[in-house]
Amino acid sequence: MRVFLLLGRYSRILFITMTLRAYAKINLGLQILGKRPDGYHDIETVFHQINIADEIEVTHGSHGVRLHSDSRDIPSDQSNLCVKAALLLQQITGMQRGADIVLRKRIPIGAGLGGGSSDAAATLIGLTRLWGLDISNDELRTLSLSLGADVPFFIDGGTAYATGKGERLEPIELEVPYWILTVTPAVHVSTSWAYGKLELNHHLRHENLRTLVATRIHEPRVMLNKLRNDFEPLVFRYYPEVMQAKERVVRGGADFALMSGSGSSVFGLFSDGSYAKELADALVNDYRVSLTEPYFKPEPIVISE
Repeated sequence: MRVFLLLGRYSRILFITMTLRAYAKINLGLQILGKRPDGYHDIETVFHQINIADEIEVTHGSHGVRLHSDSRDIPSDQSNLCVKAALLLQQITGMQRGADIVLRKRIPIGAGLGGGSSDAAATLIGLTRLWGLDISNDELRTLSLSLGADVPFFIDGGTAYATGKGERLEPIELEVPYWILTVTPAVHVSTSWAYGKLELNHHLRHENLRTLVATRIHEPRVMLNKLRNDFEPLVFRYYPEVMQAKERVVRGGADFALMSGSGSSVFGLFSDGSYAKELADALVNDYRVSLTEPYFKPEPIVISE
């Protein structure tokens, strides 16, 4: 990849401050196909972005990389993915200038919505433009894989069929005709814990999620029968609050409901917007909730320069 020819090369500084929107995602199905020799798992899923987003503000700094957040639950040291992303970009390009990063957190943490990965991708995009670096999105995807298997998805976002560890991406032009209600109970589920506890069922039939989602999205009964998340039985056993959240979404009139990622968020698809809005109002005191309108398409990731 051309990125490895960019060491020490960057053009003039173009901007003083950039603000970016880092959207969350849900998993329209998640199948765990098997464990790999490298210790990871092969998966099959469809990532789809929803209308809840963190904001990332990046500004030139002269004292390394510093992160400030409005959430006390977010570390500000090198364990934070935004900081890791900035340091990685400095290392690869030879950029000497530092950066101040402000993270305004709106996506629930440890919820299976990809908030940390989305923040890392937004940081890479923002600093690439802020520092005037000559790096394409294809190259950023390659770089971002070292930060996490799902980070490459958030470089372009939208909807994508993902295989391998989640890094092999095939974009899908998907029109989702439902209101999407996400409900997050006050528990955090560790993805590494979930993979470590998972017992694979080799007798389960694996659907082709790309075909299923792309061709049957308008048929919730078909999705009820064929679309699943292989983490659900495990997470429901150890975290009954997540199962209860899904049950409340189903009872509230969802055409289809499923846990996202390794939890703890669940989402419901509603063809009737009045049910979705009423349920969101009813659950807001017990859960973190968000509502995405039908046919939602994320706005450009950069919202101001």
